[in-house]
Amino acid sequence: MSPPADGRLGKRESGTARILGSGASGVAELLVFHPVDTVAKRLMSNKSAISTIGLNNIIFRKAAEASVSTKFLSLFPGLGYAAGYKIAQRVYKFGGQPYFRDLIDKNGGGWFRDTFGKKTGGMLMHATAGSLTGIGEVVLLPLDVLKIKMQTNPDAIRGRGLFKLITDEGVASLYRGWGWTMARNAPGSFALFGGSAVTKEYLFQLSDYSSATWTQNFVASIAGAVASITVAAPLDVVKTRIQNANFNSTVGGTAIIREMIRTEGVGAFFKGLTPKILVVGPKLVFSYTLAQSLIPFFGKYGDKRDF
Repeated sequence: MSPPADGRLGKRESGTARILGSGASGVAELLVFHPVDTVAKRLMSNKSAISTIGLNNIIFRKAAEASVSTKFLSLFPGLGYAAGYKIAQRVYKFGGQPYFRDLIDKNGGGWFRDTFGKKTGGMLMHATAGSLTGIGEVVLLPLDVLKIKMQTNPDAIRGRGLFKLITDEGVASLYRGWGWTMARNAPGSFALFGGSAVTKEYLFQLSDYSSATWTQNFVASIAGAVASITVAAPLDVVKTRIQNANFNSTVGGTAIIREMIRTEGVGAFFKGLTPKILVVGPKLVFSYTLAQSLIPFFGKYGDKRDF
């Protein structure tokens, strides 16, 4: 029988609280950061030197010479797919990680604590649960693929809805790059949840992570987000280039890696990392902070309302 969970795993919030908290964070993130995500994806997909064609053309494409308002609206392609993907992803990622954490604690918590110590074992359970959540996130890949194509290669799906695309291209085409997605998500999610746990443990000396204040969640989220983006950056570039290609493309990740090294150099694997940390980092910090704060909030509300 597994020993009882230590305080660092915190109070178990209800499933309703987890869904409401993580879902609300996904909606808020979508409304605020979809244009930012489009900019990041277009920077990662660009294969030319920025000095050659200019940021304006990379980011705004056909709207590069248009008015400011038109330029801004051009950063909202694929909003429908993005809504389905982002809300489902955040509910699964931020609401699902605690379930994996509980499962690990129930079946292997004693081993983690005996092997790594109470503090480190608790943090590793958080990080490992995050990694497992990230791997499972691959089930949502079709919505991510369609969102990325709308952001970077809209001609590939122009005039075709989801069911038409499935009929024309097959379900397998929407799962292109699934292996690279899992390979990216595993270390990225490990670093996200692990970095947050380390910050709460050592910087704020918290015995119960769910008791963190909004400010503590914010600081912990910054640490986790920067670690996650940096660790996942090389595979994220490969994943994005696989997914933004036309449906009939047969170029795989290995071929993309060879071509990147040959024509762009090793530095290409971190192309757009600084802008990504500056523009995607706040998006992840925003949603993760909100989820970490709202899940306990809805948990307390649910205790009062018994829902």
